[in-house]
Amino acid sequence: MFGFLHSIGKNKQLEEIITRLEMNASNNYKDAAQLNLKEFEQTLGKLVESGKLSDKQRQMYEEKLASFQKNMEKFTHKDQVCTWV
Repeated sequence: MFGFLHSIGKNKQLEEIITRLEMNASNNYKDAAQLNLKEFEQTLGKLVESGKLSDKQRQMYEEKLASFQKNMEKFTHKDQVCTWV
């Protein structure tokens, strides 16, 4: 299904952050998901700066970062409807 990922290779550190981010976002833990997004962005920046990612890996993770940023643009508690009252 995701055969293209095997040819590029994954970075374990970034994949762990992505897993936590996706889990928190799907469980509606908005603050935690926002923190995970910042952690992902910072970790990606450090890995790119240190040259630990190939060009294909860098491109793949930068695309994921852009996607997460777009999806979480208005991901706050302000729009949450109180349903238990």
